[in-house]
Amino acid sequence: MFRFAHPQYLWLLALVPCFLLLFMFVRHQRRRRLARFGNPEVIRELMPENSTARVWFKFMLFAVAYVLLAFAAARPQLGSKLREQKSRGVEMMLVVDVSNSMLAEDFEPNRLDRTKYAINKLFDGLKQDRVGLVVFAGEAKVQLPITTDYRMAKAFARKISTDLVDVQGTAVGQALEQTLYSFSERQDNERNRVIILITDGENHEDNALAVADRAKEMGIRIFTIGIGTPEGAPIEIGGEFIKDENGDMVVSKLNEEMLRQIAERTDAAYVRATKQDLGLDEIVRTINEMEKSEFSTVRFEEYNELFQYLIGAALLLLIFEMLLLDRRNPLFKNLNIFHEERRE
Repeated sequence: MFRFAHPQYLWLLALVPCFLLLFMFVRHQRRRRLARFGNPEVIRELMPENSTARVWFKFMLFAVAYVLLAFAAARPQLGSKLREQKSRGVEMMLVVDVSNSMLAEDFEPNRLDRTKYAINKLFDGLKQDRVGLVVFAGEAKVQLPITTDYRMAKAFARKISTDLVDVQGTAVGQALEQTLYSFSERQDNERNRVIILITDGENHEDNALAVADRAKEMGIRIFTIGIGTPEGAPIEIGGEFIKDENGDMVVSKLNEEMLRQIAERTDAAYVRATKQDLGLDEIVRTINEMEKSEFSTVRFEEYNELFQYLIGAALLLLIFEMLLLDRRNPLFKNLNIFHEERRE
């Protein structure tokens, strides 16, 4: 595959016609000045060493060298190679609650935005680990499959919102079950796989503990982070607070018991988020002490650069252009490469 890394520099080629017009204008002005001294045919006889062909040839050398330099500036690249890269790390799936209760403002500006900020910082500190992202409310959705592209991971994390899932609720069990099958292909060592569940813990729809037991059997540890306060906070959407069927204001409270049990059943840890620290750093430190596995990732190697060859050819042409005289050299009078008419 051929491409230009900086195609904008190809606009430099638009100057070539301008150089040609300028050259022709200068030649025309020179002929006009010579015509003032007499008949051009007589003047040509008086200047036997003058060579029009050489002047044009020198200009062509300069023009071709300029074109080569313009192409070199655009950095032509040819082909791409596939390279298998080895790395050691863990596979980490982040499971983020995006139900309306995450809009409660007992964390500033709210629970969900505080979570997004912490995830963004987490991705900044990763090096060789693989990450993925699952969001859930009343249903679960894989927002980002497992990857080592942290730039893309941060872009997906910034887009986390309550609008990503159509069904409201808090189906923690369904989210965990979806995540169990979102890792990459099975490996001999599966104890390098972890789930980080971030939620307020208000689960009303399924048995998340049964899924935690299944994760334990698969060798997957589930770290849990409880975000929110036991006192809770009302949920404001569109400038209005959510109310129940009795007209009472809904207050979302942190449910720590379920999160503790999920973590304990998978030999992991539960962390309660604070307004100063979500708890991701503490969990990552624990994960870093885990046994690492070797990953094999196929990547596109950089394109083969061709600009250096164009620069080399352009320099040779410019050197030849400078060495070539505008007039005939008496030392090479027997060498008539320009097929010029000889005058005795």
